[in-house]
This record gives sequence, C-alpha cells and structure tokens, in this order.
Amino acid sequence: MRTLFWLFLFPFLIAHAFGDSAKSVVLPPGVRLERDIAYIPEGDEAQKLDLYLPEEVPTDPLPLVVHIHGGGWIGGSKFPCPVAGMAAKGYVVASIEYRFSNKAVFPAQIQDCQAAIRWLRANHEKYHLDPEKVGVVGASAGGHLSALVGTSGGKTPFPLVGGNAEQSDRVQAVCDIFGPTDFTTVVQQAAEDTKVKNIFQFNSPKDPYSLLIGANLEDNKKSSAVSPGTYVSEDNPPFLILHGTHDALVPYAQSVQFFESLKEKGVPVWLQTLPGAGHGGPAFGQPTVIQLMQNFFDKFLQGADLEIVLVPEAKLTGKK
Repeated sequence: MRTLFWLFLFPFLIAHAFGDSAKSVVLPPGVRLERDIAYIPEGDEAQKLDLYLPEEVPTDPLPLVVHIHGGGWIGGSKFPCPVAGMAAKGYVVASIEYRFSNKAVFPAQIQDCQAAIRWLRANHEKYHLDPEKVGVVGASAGGHLSALVGTSGGKTPFPLVGGNAEQSDRVQAVCDIFGPTDFTTVVQQAAEDTKVKNIFQFNSPKDPYSLLIGANLEDNKKSSAVSPGTYVSEDNPPFLILHGTHDALVPYAQSVQFFESLKEKGVPVWLQTLPGAGHGGPAFGQPTVIQLMQNFFDKFLQGADLEIVLVPEAKLTGKK
C-alpha cells in the first residue's frame, strides 16, 4: 500500500463538518510546493491555487488530481492540502481556492473551479501534467463542487470566467465524499431521515445551502442550477461516492439519489456506504476504504489494471 500517500489523505477524511482542521503540513520527500498561483491574472484574491509537484522533472506527463476543499461554501482553505502526498506517487496535485458565498453567490464557486482546471490545462507543458488525465476530489461542499465539475464539464451551463476558453473543463474521474447533489430534494430528505436529525435550519440566515444560491431553496430554478444531479448524462466521467448513513449535514439519501441517476445513464459509478458514519469521522480512514479510493484514481488516471470492488458493509461495522 502506498503508505505515504494515505498518511496525507487521512486528515482529510476525518475532517469535521464542512472543513479541514489541519494546522500544518509536512511535504513528503521528493515533493515541492508552489503556493498562491493566480489562475485568473489580476483576479480576486481567492482565485489562486497551490501546486504540489515532484522535485525531479518527470520523463512523461503526470496525471493531475484537483482538490476542492470544504467549508460550507463560506469557509475552509486550500492549504494545507490533505492529498498532497499523491505528488510523491506519480501525480501532480492542485489545491484550489474559490470565492465564498458571502462574497459572491453561485455560480461563482463552480466558475472558479472550472477556470482553475482550464488554466491548469493551458499550462500543462510548464508543469509536466497530462491534460487528458484529470481527476477531482473533495468532501462536503468540496464534494458538491467536485461532483458539479464532473457532471457539468463540457456543457457550459455557467458563463466562463478567467479566460482559456479553448481549454476543456471536463475531468476523467471524480471522488465525491458526502457532497450534496440535489438542492431541490435536500429539505425533504432531511425531514424524512429517521436515523439522524439534520443540524441546519433550512432557508434561515445561517443555512449554507440557501446562502450559496442567494435565495430560498424553494426557488426551483436556482436550486436546480446548483445541483450536480441536474447535469447527469451518459458522457459523465466515472464517479466514486462515499457517504455515511448517519450524516447530520448532508442526508445520505442525496448520494443514493445521485448514484441511481448516474447508474441509469450508464455512467461507471460506485457508492460506498459507511454504516453509522456521520459527516466525516474515522470510518472514512479505514484501510479498506482508503484502498478503494486509491484503486479508483489509479485505475482511471494511471491506467492501472484494477477492479473497483466496494468494501462489504459488514467489514465496516465489525459484523460478520
């Protein structure tokens, strides 16, 4: 197992709620960091990214993994990057920042993510990355944006910002970790969840969902536009979805609904259910779950001859 890679991924998986609580990061041997690169020249202060690169110039271009942090679309940070260790294992890693909803409502967040991906492709020769092998990963709000990158890529439903319009914003693999995927059903699903009570007061001044779209969630047009499920189509990239059954921030039913929509369109998709897990926590760092995620990216970005096999729920609960 690629121990060092997962050593860096583990803090990401156990992050509390919508963000990452890590205070510092130590780069693995052989990895260098370029911080605060503007992907939109003279743009907003938030429109920057960090790049984790091998110290030695690779012989061949490397696949790229883009990390999108969580934080309820109103907080969090691109640094430290919890998946930085992938840069020691045959990847280039980009950790991107984006405008928060208290500065600009949706679609600013997805526009920034897509602008960053286009910028990275435009600069693929400089950073020795493979523009045809791009994956994205994020949890919670970052999971939502990762999923939206995946389903809306290439469709141009949102006005472009930042230039590089000749570059594609499609990706080849998405790992969505408990991200909300349908704002039109989230309120009902939360109300119907018999396992856990959702902590949010939807449509209140403190509700991150309605704050993101700048409107009541009953505004079907805006709620549909922000939802990754709206853009599901047969040409979407492969998806790996992870979600706990006792999530009090994003109903587990969101991922079940999203999984079924992708599957109906024939998209390669896997839903790893974590029985009893909440919104993050140690369950997501179990070795079998970690191996599943590693296999997913290695298969679809590095071309590894691997079979994606979900972890039996009994192994995650300790039951036999």
